[in-house]
Order: sequence, then structure tokens, then C-alpha cells
Amino acid sequence: MTYRVRALTDSEGETLEALTRSRTAPAYQVERARIVWYSHDGLTPPKIAERLNIHAQTAREWIQRFNAAGLAGLADQPRAGRPVTYTAEQVAEVIATALTDPQSLELEFGAWTLDRLEVYLNAVKGLPIKRSRINDLLLAEGLRWRQQETWFGEKVDPQFAEKKRGL
Repeated sequence: MTYRVRALTDSEGETLEALTRSRTAPAYQVERARIVWYSHDGLTPPKIAERLNIHAQTAREWIQRFNAAGLAGLADQPRAGRPVTYTAEQVAEVIATALTDPQSLELEFGAWTLDRLEVYLNAVKGLPIKRSRINDLLLAEGLRWRQQETWFGEKVDPQFAEKKRGL
């Protein structure tokens, strides 16, 4: 079977030529455009593979996808994987809760910790979520969790003031 790209429309040709020279488009798009463009210029998949330092089968696959679907065939297809565990509404609930003052919810403490968030979301909101996943969701939203300090108020060393003067 010969692997040659079909005849290009004017708009496809312009788009592909621009992509092959692009310095701002993602590298995978540029490479795929070059595969199709070189095939349009008459190169065979092994020659394209040699020029682009890829496998010949890769060139054949992108030529086939372009022939079947045009420029849309050069885009990434959805990949298989684990389904989303939490819905967008549940993620929004976690973030909204983390951004809410605990005292406005009539809770005894003044600041959230990941452990407190986990207990609250599990018990009150009925959302079974682990501490580590809460942290992941907050980080994905650009929220960084503060580290709680190890001491509060007065120093525990009764001679702290005297020692400090000596410095």
C-alpha cells in the first residue's frame, strides 16, 4: 500500500505550510504538519522518518489520519484512562469549603487544616475524600496550603529573655 497524502485544499496547504515554520505552535503539531507537508512534496514515509528522526510507521499513521479527517486528524484524540473520581461540583465544594471561614460555619476552630477539612467534608458534606486528594485539588486551583507554626504566643523557655540579651 502506498502512503501518500491526498490532494490538499488551498486552506489546508496554507495552514500546513504555516505550521511547518511555526516557532510558537506546540512541537507535536509542527512535527505532524511537517510529515503531511513532506508527503505532499513527494517524500515516502521512510524518507520523512529519516528527515524528522521518527519511525516510518509514525509517518504512515499521521498521513492516514490526515487523509481520513483533514487537519482535524492531526489533533490529539481522547485517551483511555481512569474516569474522573470527583465531579466539577464536588471539586467546587471542596474549594469553597476551604475558602470559607470555619467560624462562619459555627465550628470551634479559627483555621482549616487538611485534617479538619477531610473530617468536615466526610461527615457534614457527605463527600468521601482523603486529605491528600484535598491537597491535590487545592494545588491544582493555585491555592497553597500554609504550614502551621510549631509554637504560639510566649516562648516556652522561661529564661528566653535573659538568653536573648546575651546575644
